[in-house]
Amino acid sequence: MKKKLTRRRFIAAATAAGVGLALKATGASAEKPALLGGKPIRTARFPSWPVFDKTEEEAVLNVLRSGKWFRVDGQNVKRFEEAYAQMTGAKHCLATANGTSALLASLSSLGVEAGDEVILPPYTFVACVNVILLLNALPVFVDTDPETFQIDARKIEAAITDRTRAIMPVHIGGNVADLDAIQAIARKRNLPVVEDACQAHLAEWRGRKAGTLGSAGCFSFQASKNLNSGEGGAILTNNEELLEKCYAFHNNSRPRKATGLTFTYALRGANLRMTEFQAAVLLGQMTRLEAQSKMRGHNAQYLTPLLQEIPGILPARMYEGCTRNAYHLYMFRYRKDQFADLPRAVFLKALIAEGIPAFGGYSPLNKERFIKDTLHSRGYQAIYSKEQITRWDERNRCPENGRLCDEAVWFTQTMFLGPRSDMEQIAEAVRKIQSHAGELGKT
Repeated sequence: MKKKLTRRRFIAAATAAGVGLALKATGASAEKPALLGGKPIRTARFPSWPVFDKTEEEAVLNVLRSGKWFRVDGQNVKRFEEAYAQMTGAKHCLATANGTSALLASLSSLGVEAGDEVILPPYTFVACVNVILLLNALPVFVDTDPETFQIDARKIEAAITDRTRAIMPVHIGGNVADLDAIQAIARKRNLPVVEDACQAHLAEWRGRKAGTLGSAGCFSFQASKNLNSGEGGAILTNNEELLEKCYAFHNNSRPRKATGLTFTYALRGANLRMTEFQAAVLLGQMTRLEAQSKMRGHNAQYLTPLLQEIPGILPARMYEGCTRNAYHLYMFRYRKDQFADLPRAVFLKALIAEGIPAFGGYSPLNKERFIKDTLHSRGYQAIYSKEQITRWDERNRCPENGRLCDEAVWFTQTMFLGPRSDMEQIAEAVRKIQSHAGELGKT
C-alpha cells in the first residue's frame, strides 16, 4: 500500500484525515520545529543568483577591449533592443539605465506633468510613486484585489477625474493585472496605459507578452530580476512617435537623429542611457531566460495545489486572461486563524529556521509619510489647491491592500530553479509549522 501511495494522494488523504494525524503518519508531528530546537526540513541552499558562465564573461571582455562602451558608438545596446523586441513581439524597444528610468521616460513622453494625476496600485515598489512625484503629478492609488495581489480594475473608473493623465497597472510578482478591464476603461476614457512589467519578463496576457498591450511597457533588469544585468531597464512600445520621444528624453533631450556635436534638443530629458556593458550581459542572460522561466512555471504549478491543501494558505490567483505567470515572486496569503493565531512574523521566522527563506512583502505604499510630506511641500502647494491636498487621504484609502500587507508571504524566484523535491520541502515545512503552531506561539 505504501508503495502505491503517491505524495499527492497522501497529502489529499492527510487533509481529509486532519493535519495532526497526517503529520504523525509521516513522523513530522513528532519532530519539533527547528525554531524550537528540532531538525530543519532543509539544510541545502536554494539555487544562487545570478546564473552566468563564459558567455557573459567573454561578452563583457569584448566590450572592454573594443573601447566602445557608449551606446552611440557600440552595437550591443542596439542588438539587445532588437532581440528583446523580437522576443516579446513588440515593434520597438528602448533600453534604459534601469526600470525606474523606463517608467519616468514613458510617463514624461506621454505628457504627464504638474497638475496631472496618475492611477497606480498601492501594492508595488516605491519607484512607481517616485516617478509620478518627480514629474510633480499626483499619485492616485486604487485598492488591491487581495486574491491576485494586483490592482483591482473594478475600482479604477471611480478614481478617474478630469485631471487623470495615465493608468499605470503593475504586474506584481510576474502575475498579470486584468488587462481586459483596464484597457476597456482606458479606451473609454481615452487614457494611455503604461504597463509596469518590471517583474514580469515573458509573462503573458491571452498569449501576448506583458508590456506589449499598453501604450508602453516598462521592464527592470536589476540584480534580483528574472533577466538581470545588475541594473538596467527597457521600454516596449508599438508607437514609433512615442519611441522617439522616449529616446530623446532618455538621451538628455537629444533626438535619435542628432549626429556629431550638433547640439539640438527635442524636449526636457535626462541621461538614462544603458551602457554597452549592461547590454552585453543581457544578451548572454537572454540565452537562459526561456528555460529558466519554464522551470519556475512548472515548479510553481506543482507547489500551488500542495499549498492549497493546507488550511490558511491562499496562493495568489491568476485572472483567466493570464496565460503565463513569470513568477518573479511566489506570493500567498497567510491566515493566522488557521495556525492557532500564530503571528505572521513568527510564521516567517519558523519557515526560515526550517531552511525556507520567506518574506513579508510590501508595506502599504499609500500610507508612506514621505508622500504626504511631498504633497505639503512648497512646490506642490503652488500647483494643487488646499482642497485637493486635503482630499488626497480620503481618495487614497485602500483597506483591502492594508489587510493584504498584513497577510502576504513571498518566496523569491531563485527558489523555483531547482528540482520538484524543493517544492515538497516547502509544503512540508508549512505543514510542520501548522501542526506546532500553538507551541510556536508561546516563543
